[in-house]
Amino acid sequence: MRILNLFKIAWRAIILNKVRTLLTMLGIIIGVASVIAMLAIGEGSKESIKTKISSMGSNMITVRPGADMRGGVRLDPSAMQTLTLGDYEALKTQTKMLSAVSPLVNGSGQSIYGSRNWPTSIYGITEEYLKIKVWEVKTGSIFTDQEVKSAAKVAVIGQTVATNLFQNENPIGKMIRFNSIPFKVIGVLEKKGESTFGQDQDDVILSPYTTVQKRILAQDYLESIVASSLSEEKSQQAVDEVSQILRERHKITGDKEDDFNVFSMEEMISTFSSTSEMLTILLVAIASISLLVGGIGIMNIMYVSVKERTREIGLRLAVGGKDTDILMQFLIEAIMISVTGGIIGVSLGLGTTLFIEKVLHWPTAVTSYSIVISFLVCAITGIFFGWYPAKKAASLDPITALRYE
Repeated sequence: MRILNLFKIAWRAIILNKVRTLLTMLGIIIGVASVIAMLAIGEGSKESIKTKISSMGSNMITVRPGADMRGGVRLDPSAMQTLTLGDYEALKTQTKMLSAVSPLVNGSGQSIYGSRNWPTSIYGITEEYLKIKVWEVKTGSIFTDQEVKSAAKVAVIGQTVATNLFQNENPIGKMIRFNSIPFKVIGVLEKKGESTFGQDQDDVILSPYTTVQKRILAQDYLESIVASSLSEEKSQQAVDEVSQILRERHKITGDKEDDFNVFSMEEMISTFSSTSEMLTILLVAIASISLLVGGIGIMNIMYVSVKERTREIGLRLAVGGKDTDILMQFLIEAIMISVTGGIIGVSLGLGTTLFIEKVLHWPTAVTSYSIVISFLVCAITGIFFGWYPAKKAASLDPITALRYE
Protein backbone atom coordinates (compact mmCIF):
# COMPACT_ATOMS: atom_id res chain seq x y z
CA MET A 1 0.00 0.00 0.00
CA ARG A 2 2.85 2.37 0.87
CA ILE A 3 4.46 1.85 -2.56
CA LEU A 4 1.11 2.54 -4.24
CA ASN A 5 0.79 5.83 -2.35
CA LEU A 6 4.33 6.80 -3.38
CA PHE A 7 3.43 6.14 -7.02
CA LYS A 8 0.32 8.35 -6.66
CA ILE A 9 2.37 11.18 -5.12
CA ALA A 10 5.02 10.89 -7.88
CA TRP A 11 2.35 10.87 -10.59
CA ARG A 12 0.63 13.95 -9.07
CA ALA A 13 3.95 15.82 -9.06
CA ILE A 14 4.52 14.93 -12.74
CA ILE A 15 0.99 16.02 -13.76
CA LEU A 16 1.35 19.37 -11.95
CA ASN A 17 4.45 20.18 -14.05
CA LYS A 18 3.44 18.82 -17.49
CA VAL A 19 5.51 21.15 -19.67
CA ARG A 20 8.64 20.83 -17.53
CA THR A 21 8.26 17.06 -17.41
CA LEU A 22 7.80 16.84 -21.20
CA LEU A 23 10.89 18.97 -21.81
CA THR A 24 12.81 16.72 -19.40
CA MET A 25 11.65 13.65 -21.30
CA LEU A 26 12.76 15.02 -24.69
CA GLY A 27 16.35 13.86 -24.31
CA ILE A 28 15.18 10.34 -23.41
CA ILE A 29 12.58 10.29 -26.20
CA ILE A 30 15.05 11.40 -28.88
CA GLY A 31 17.76 9.08 -27.55
CA VAL A 32 15.55 5.96 -27.49
CA ALA A 33 14.00 6.74 -30.90
CA SER A 34 17.47 7.29 -32.40
CA VAL A 35 18.88 4.06 -30.95
CA ILE A 36 15.96 1.97 -32.26
CA ALA A 37 16.08 3.62 -35.71
CA MET A 38 19.87 3.27 -35.99
CA LEU A 39 19.79 -0.39 -34.93
CA ALA A 40 16.95 -1.04 -37.40
CA ILE A 41 18.93 0.56 -40.24
CA GLY A 42 22.07 -1.40 -39.28
CA GLU A 43 20.25 -4.74 -39.04
CA GLY A 44 18.31 -4.02 -42.24
CA SER A 45 21.46 -3.21 -44.21
CA LYS A 46 23.17 -6.35 -42.89
CA GLU A 47 20.23 -8.55 -43.91
CA SER A 48 20.01 -6.79 -47.29
CA ILE A 49 23.71 -7.45 -47.93
CA LYS A 50 23.33 -11.12 -46.98
CA THR A 51 20.29 -11.50 -49.23
CA LYS A 52 21.96 -9.84 -52.21
CA ILE A 53 25.15 -11.85 -51.85
CA SER A 54 23.17 -15.06 -51.36
CA SER A 55 21.24 -14.31 -54.57
CA MET A 56 24.59 -14.53 -56.35
CA GLY A 57 25.00 -18.05 -54.95
CA SER A 58 25.42 -18.39 -51.18
CA ASN A 59 27.81 -21.37 -51.48
CA MET A 60 29.61 -20.09 -54.59
CA ILE A 61 33.40 -20.30 -54.72
CA THR A 62 35.47 -18.21 -57.12
CA VAL A 63 39.02 -18.88 -58.29
CA ARG A 64 40.88 -15.97 -59.88
CA PRO A 65 44.39 -15.85 -61.33
CA GLY A 66 47.38 -14.09 -59.78
CA ALA A 67 48.47 -13.12 -56.28
CA ASP A 68 50.91 -10.25 -56.89
CA MET A 69 48.57 -7.36 -56.06
CA ARG A 70 49.50 -3.95 -54.64
CA GLY A 71 46.93 -1.22 -54.12
CA GLY A 72 44.45 -3.14 -56.30
CA VAL A 73 46.82 -3.13 -59.33
CA ARG A 74 48.30 -6.36 -60.68
CA LEU A 75 51.98 -5.73 -61.40
CA ASP A 76 52.79 -8.79 -63.49
CA PRO A 77 50.67 -9.15 -66.68
CA SER A 78 51.47 -12.89 -66.89
CA ALA A 79 49.68 -13.32 -63.55
CA MET A 80 46.43 -12.86 -65.47
CA GLN A 81 47.06 -16.10 -67.34
CA THR A 82 47.72 -18.61 -64.56
CA LEU A 83 44.36 -20.40 -64.81
CA THR A 84 43.93 -22.91 -67.64
CA LEU A 85 41.38 -25.36 -68.93
CA GLY A 86 43.52 -28.08 -67.31
CA ASP A 87 42.81 -26.49 -63.92
CA TYR A 88 39.10 -26.54 -64.66
CA GLU A 89 39.20 -30.18 -65.70
CA ALA A 90 41.19 -31.11 -62.58
CA LEU A 91 38.66 -29.41 -60.31
CA LYS A 92 35.80 -31.03 -62.18
CA THR A 93 37.19 -34.56 -61.82
CA GLN A 94 39.18 -34.51 -58.57
CA THR A 95 37.16 -32.53 -56.04
CA LYS A 96 34.74 -34.18 -53.63
CA MET A 97 33.42 -30.99 -52.01
CA LEU A 98 32.06 -29.30 -55.17
CA SER A 99 28.65 -29.91 -56.73
CA ALA A 100 29.26 -27.87 -59.90
CA VAL A 101 32.19 -26.21 -61.67
CA SER A 102 32.33 -23.85 -64.65
CA PRO A 103 35.13 -21.94 -66.39
CA LEU A 104 34.52 -18.25 -66.99
CA VAL A 105 35.80 -15.87 -69.65
CA ASN A 106 34.21 -12.56 -70.47
CA GLY A 107 34.44 -9.56 -72.71
CA SER A 108 32.48 -6.39 -73.39
CA GLY A 109 31.19 -4.96 -76.62
CA GLN A 110 28.17 -3.93 -78.67
CA SER A 111 25.20 -6.24 -79.16
CA ILE A 112 23.16 -5.56 -82.29
CA TYR A 113 19.74 -6.64 -83.54
CA GLY A 114 18.38 -4.94 -86.65
CA SER A 115 18.66 -1.19 -86.15
CA ARG A 116 18.97 -1.49 -82.35
CA ASN A 117 22.18 -1.87 -80.40
CA TRP A 118 23.12 -2.14 -76.72
CA PRO A 119 26.53 -2.11 -74.96
CA THR A 120 26.81 -5.18 -72.76
CA SER A 121 29.10 -8.01 -71.58
CA ILE A 122 29.36 -11.57 -72.84
CA TYR A 123 30.23 -14.42 -70.46
CA GLY A 124 31.73 -17.68 -71.71
CA ILE A 125 30.56 -20.50 -69.43
CA THR A 126 29.22 -24.07 -69.28
CA GLU A 127 25.64 -25.06 -68.52
CA GLU A 128 26.56 -25.61 -64.85
CA TYR A 129 27.06 -21.86 -64.40
CA LEU A 130 23.33 -21.29 -63.86
CA LYS A 131 23.24 -23.90 -61.09
CA ILE A 132 26.16 -22.18 -59.37
CA LYS A 133 24.57 -18.73 -59.65
CA VAL A 134 21.11 -20.02 -58.68
CA TRP A 135 19.66 -18.70 -61.93
CA GLU A 136 16.85 -20.00 -64.13
CA VAL A 137 16.04 -19.69 -67.82
CA LYS A 138 12.68 -17.96 -68.19
CA THR A 139 12.01 -18.91 -71.82
CA GLY A 140 13.93 -21.17 -74.19
CA SER A 141 16.82 -23.25 -72.85
CA ILE A 142 20.50 -23.19 -71.93
CA PHE A 143 23.06 -24.55 -74.41
CA THR A 144 24.04 -28.21 -74.25
CA ASP A 145 27.39 -29.86 -73.54
CA GLN A 146 27.65 -30.73 -77.22
CA GLU A 147 27.20 -27.08 -78.19
CA VAL A 148 30.00 -26.18 -75.74
CA LYS A 149 32.35 -28.75 -77.31
CA SER A 150 31.57 -27.57 -80.85
CA ALA A 151 31.90 -23.87 -79.94
CA ALA A 152 28.40 -23.21 -81.25
CA LYS A 153 27.36 -19.62 -81.82
CA VAL A 154 24.38 -19.68 -79.48
CA ALA A 155 23.46 -17.29 -76.69
CA VAL A 156 21.19 -16.91 -73.67
CA ILE A 157 20.45 -13.25 -72.91
CA GLY A 158 19.53 -11.37 -69.74
CA GLN A 159 16.32 -9.36 -69.29
CA THR A 160 18.05 -6.00 -69.78
CA VAL A 161 19.55 -7.05 -73.12
CA ALA A 162 16.22 -8.57 -74.21
CA THR A 163 14.32 -5.38 -73.33
CA ASN A 164 16.72 -3.05 -75.13
CA LEU A 165 17.24 -5.14 -78.27
CA PHE A 166 13.86 -6.75 -78.80
CA GLN A 167 11.41 -4.55 -76.90
CA ASN A 168 8.07 -6.34 -77.51
CA GLU A 169 9.42 -9.09 -79.80
CA ASN A 170 10.10 -12.69 -78.79
CA PRO A 171 13.92 -13.08 -78.86
CA ILE A 172 13.95 -16.90 -79.12
CA GLY A 173 15.33 -18.04 -82.48
CA LYS A 174 16.42 -14.52 -83.52
CA MET A 175 19.98 -13.73 -84.64
CA ILE A 176 21.99 -11.02 -82.90
CA ARG A 177 25.56 -9.87 -83.41
CA PHE A 178 28.15 -9.26 -80.75
CA ASN A 179 31.23 -7.43 -82.06
CA SER A 180 30.27 -8.58 -85.59
CA ILE A 181 30.00 -12.28 -84.55
CA PRO A 182 26.47 -13.68 -85.14
CA PHE A 183 24.72 -15.55 -82.31
CA LYS A 184 21.40 -17.35 -82.26
CA VAL A 185 19.32 -16.53 -79.17
CA ILE A 186 18.13 -19.81 -77.62
CA GLY A 187 17.02 -18.54 -74.20
CA VAL A 188 16.15 -15.59 -71.98
CA LEU A 189 17.14 -15.56 -68.29
CA GLU A 190 14.92 -14.82 -65.30
CA LYS A 191 15.30 -11.30 -63.89
CA LYS A 192 18.09 -11.19 -61.30
CA GLY A 193 18.32 -7.48 -60.40
CA GLU A 194 21.31 -5.57 -59.07
CA SER A 195 24.21 -7.22 -57.28
CA THR A 196 25.64 -6.07 -53.93
CA PHE A 197 28.00 -3.77 -55.82
CA GLY A 198 25.20 -2.10 -57.82
CA GLN A 199 25.92 -4.01 -61.04
CA ASP A 200 22.97 -4.93 -63.27
CA GLN A 201 23.16 -8.73 -63.35
CA ASP A 202 20.59 -8.87 -66.17
CA ASP A 203 22.78 -6.89 -68.56
CA VAL A 204 24.60 -9.95 -69.85
CA ILE A 205 24.86 -12.47 -72.67
CA LEU A 206 25.82 -16.07 -71.84
CA SER A 207 27.50 -18.27 -74.43
CA PRO A 208 29.70 -21.41 -74.44
CA TYR A 209 33.17 -20.57 -73.10
CA THR A 210 34.74 -22.26 -76.14
CA THR A 211 32.86 -19.86 -78.44
CA VAL A 212 33.88 -16.77 -76.50
CA GLN A 213 37.51 -17.91 -76.22
CA LYS A 214 37.95 -18.75 -79.92
CA ARG A 215 35.69 -16.31 -81.75
CA ILE A 216 35.75 -13.18 -79.56
CA LEU A 217 38.74 -13.12 -77.17
CA ALA A 218 41.23 -15.33 -79.04
CA GLN A 219 42.79 -16.61 -75.83
CA ASP A 220 43.38 -20.03 -74.28
CA TYR A 221 43.54 -19.10 -70.59
CA LEU A 222 40.63 -18.55 -68.18
CA GLU A 223 39.78 -15.34 -66.37
CA SER A 224 38.25 -17.27 -63.48
CA ILE A 225 36.67 -20.54 -62.42
CA VAL A 226 33.41 -20.53 -60.49
CA ALA A 227 32.13 -23.46 -58.46
CA SER A 228 29.49 -24.41 -55.94
CA SER A 229 30.28 -26.26 -52.71
CA LEU A 230 28.08 -29.15 -51.56
CA SER A 231 26.56 -26.86 -48.91
CA GLU A 232 27.10 -23.44 -47.38
CA GLU A 233 28.51 -25.08 -44.24
CA LYS A 234 31.15 -26.91 -46.28
CA SER A 235 32.36 -23.82 -48.16
CA GLN A 236 35.63 -23.53 -46.23
CA GLN A 237 36.43 -27.23 -46.74
CA ALA A 238 35.77 -26.78 -50.46
CA VAL A 239 38.06 -23.71 -50.56
CA ASP A 240 40.86 -25.70 -48.88
CA GLU A 241 40.39 -28.61 -51.29
CA VAL A 242 40.42 -26.35 -54.38
CA SER A 243 43.57 -24.59 -53.13
CA GLN A 244 45.32 -27.91 -52.54
CA ILE A 245 44.50 -29.28 -56.02
CA LEU A 246 45.61 -26.06 -57.76
CA ARG A 247 48.83 -25.87 -55.71
CA GLU A 248 49.70 -29.40 -56.83
CA ARG A 249 48.89 -28.61 -60.47
CA HIS A 250 50.90 -25.38 -60.41
CA LYS A 251 53.76 -27.11 -58.56
CA ILE A 252 53.65 -24.68 -55.65
CA THR A 253 55.33 -26.11 -52.56
CA GLY A 254 56.20 -25.02 -49.04
CA ASP A 255 55.77 -21.33 -48.26
CA LYS A 256 55.67 -20.21 -51.89
CA GLU A 257 52.93 -17.75 -52.67
CA ASP A 258 49.95 -19.04 -54.65
CA ASP A 259 49.53 -17.71 -58.18
CA PHE A 260 45.75 -17.80 -57.76
CA ASN A 261 43.10 -16.56 -55.30
CA VAL A 262 40.26 -18.67 -53.92
CA PHE A 263 37.42 -17.11 -51.94
CA SER A 264 33.87 -18.01 -51.02
CA MET A 265 30.68 -16.02 -50.59
CA GLU A 266 30.80 -16.90 -46.89
CA GLU A 267 33.98 -14.81 -46.56
CA MET A 268 32.36 -11.94 -48.44
CA ILE A 269 29.22 -12.08 -46.27
CA SER A 270 31.39 -12.14 -43.14
CA THR A 271 33.44 -9.13 -44.32
CA PHE A 272 30.39 -7.03 -45.24
CA SER A 273 28.57 -8.02 -42.04
CA SER A 274 31.57 -7.00 -39.89
CA THR A 275 31.72 -3.62 -41.63
CA SER A 276 27.98 -3.14 -41.22
CA GLU A 277 28.16 -4.04 -37.50
CA MET A 278 30.95 -1.52 -36.91
CA LEU A 279 28.94 1.24 -38.59
CA THR A 280 25.85 0.27 -36.55
CA ILE A 281 27.82 0.43 -33.30
CA LEU A 282 29.14 3.85 -34.28
CA LEU A 283 25.64 5.14 -35.10
CA VAL A 284 24.19 3.75 -31.86
CA ALA A 285 27.05 5.28 -29.84
CA ILE A 286 26.29 8.70 -31.36
CA ALA A 287 22.55 8.26 -30.74
CA SER A 288 23.24 7.21 -27.12
CA ILE A 289 24.64 10.67 -26.38
CA SER A 290 21.01 11.86 -26.39
CA LEU A 291 20.25 9.36 -23.61
CA LEU A 292 23.13 10.73 -21.56
CA VAL A 293 21.89 14.29 -22.09
CA GLY A 294 18.36 13.15 -21.17
CA GLY A 295 19.68 11.54 -17.98
CA ILE A 296 21.45 14.74 -16.98
CA GLY A 297 18.20 16.63 -17.67
CA ILE A 298 16.32 14.29 -15.32
CA MET A 299 18.90 14.82 -12.58
CA ASN A 300 18.72 18.57 -13.05
CA ILE A 301 14.91 18.71 -12.90
CA MET A 302 14.76 16.37 -9.89
CA TYR A 303 17.33 18.50 -8.11
CA VAL A 304 15.19 21.62 -8.80
CA SER A 305 12.11 19.69 -7.64
CA VAL A 306 13.82 18.86 -4.33
CA LYS A 307 14.62 22.56 -3.82
CA GLU A 308 11.03 23.61 -4.62
CA ARG A 309 9.50 21.02 -2.30
CA THR A 310 11.91 21.38 0.64
CA ARG A 311 9.19 22.50 3.07
CA GLU A 312 6.91 19.63 1.91
CA ILE A 313 9.75 17.18 2.58
CA GLY A 314 10.35 18.73 6.01
CA LEU A 315 6.66 18.41 6.86
CA ARG A 316 6.57 14.73 5.85
CA LEU A 317 9.64 14.01 7.95
CA ALA A 318 8.22 15.97 10.91
CA VAL A 319 4.99 13.92 10.99
CA GLY A 320 6.84 10.62 11.04
CA GLY A 321 7.83 10.03 7.42
CA LYS A 322 10.89 7.85 6.98
CA ASP A 323 14.02 8.73 5.02
CA THR A 324 13.42 5.69 2.81
CA ASP A 325 9.90 6.97 1.95
CA ILE A 326 11.29 10.32 0.77
CA LEU A 327 14.07 8.53 -1.13
CA MET A 328 11.59 6.19 -2.85
CA GLN A 329 9.18 9.04 -3.64
CA PHE A 330 11.73 11.01 -5.68
CA LEU A 331 13.35 7.90 -7.14
CA ILE A 332 9.98 6.61 -8.39
CA GLU A 333 9.27 10.04 -9.89
CA ALA A 334 12.58 9.97 -11.79
CA ILE A 335 11.98 6.40 -13.02
CA MET A 336 8.44 7.26 -14.14
CA ILE A 337 9.70 10.24 -16.15
CA SER A 338 12.44 8.09 -17.71
CA VAL A 339 10.24 5.07 -18.53
CA THR A 340 7.38 7.22 -19.87
CA GLY A 341 9.91 8.97 -22.10
CA GLY A 342 11.15 5.53 -23.13
CA ILE A 343 7.65 4.37 -24.14
CA ILE A 344 7.13 7.52 -26.25
CA GLY A 345 10.65 7.09 -27.65
CA VAL A 346 10.00 3.47 -28.68
CA SER A 347 6.77 4.53 -30.46
CA LEU A 348 8.61 7.37 -32.21
CA GLY A 349 11.50 5.04 -33.11
CA LEU A 350 9.14 2.47 -34.66
CA GLY A 351 7.34 5.23 -36.56
CA THR A 352 10.65 6.63 -37.82
CA THR A 353 11.76 3.15 -38.91
CA LEU A 354 8.51 2.67 -40.84
CA PHE A 355 8.96 6.08 -42.50
CA ILE A 356 12.54 5.23 -43.50
CA GLU A 357 11.44 1.92 -45.01
CA LYS A 358 8.29 3.10 -46.81
CA VAL A 359 9.30 6.60 -47.93
CA LEU A 360 13.10 6.49 -48.23
CA HIS A 361 13.08 2.80 -49.26
CA TRP A 362 16.04 1.91 -47.05
CA PRO A 363 16.13 -1.67 -45.74
CA THR A 364 15.29 -1.83 -42.01
CA ALA A 365 14.79 -4.63 -39.50
CA VAL A 366 13.48 -3.89 -35.99
CA THR A 367 14.75 -6.45 -33.47
CA SER A 368 13.08 -7.23 -30.15
CA TYR A 369 16.38 -6.84 -28.28
CA SER A 370 16.66 -3.19 -29.36
CA ILE A 371 13.31 -2.42 -27.67
CA VAL A 372 14.19 -4.43 -24.54
CA ILE A 373 17.59 -2.72 -24.27
CA SER A 374 15.94 0.70 -24.68
CA PHE A 375 13.56 0.05 -21.76
CA LEU A 376 16.37 -1.26 -19.58
CA VAL A 377 18.50 1.78 -20.38
CA CYS A 378 15.57 4.06 -19.52
CA ALA A 379 15.03 2.36 -16.15
CA ILE A 380 18.75 2.43 -15.36
CA THR A 381 18.96 6.09 -16.44
CA GLY A 382 16.07 6.99 -14.12
CA ILE A 383 17.66 5.16 -11.17
CA PHE A 384 21.20 6.40 -11.83
CA PHE A 385 20.39 10.07 -12.41
CA GLY A 386 17.50 10.18 -9.94
CA TRP A 387 19.46 8.68 -7.04
CA TYR A 388 21.48 11.75 -6.05
CA PRO A 389 18.54 14.23 -5.88
CA ALA A 390 16.43 11.58 -4.07
CA LYS A 391 19.24 10.88 -1.60
CA LYS A 392 19.67 14.62 -1.02
CA ALA A 393 15.94 14.97 -0.33
CA ALA A 394 15.96 12.05 2.12
CA SER A 395 18.93 13.46 4.04
CA LEU A 396 17.35 16.88 4.73
CA ASP A 397 17.02 17.93 8.37
CA PRO A 398 13.27 18.33 9.17
CA ILE A 399 13.74 21.54 11.22
CA THR A 400 15.92 23.18 8.55
CA ALA A 401 13.53 22.06 5.80
CA LEU A 402 10.49 23.55 7.59
CA ARG A 403 12.26 26.90 7.90
CA TYR A 404 13.31 26.88 4.22
CA GLU A 405 11.90 29.82 2.20
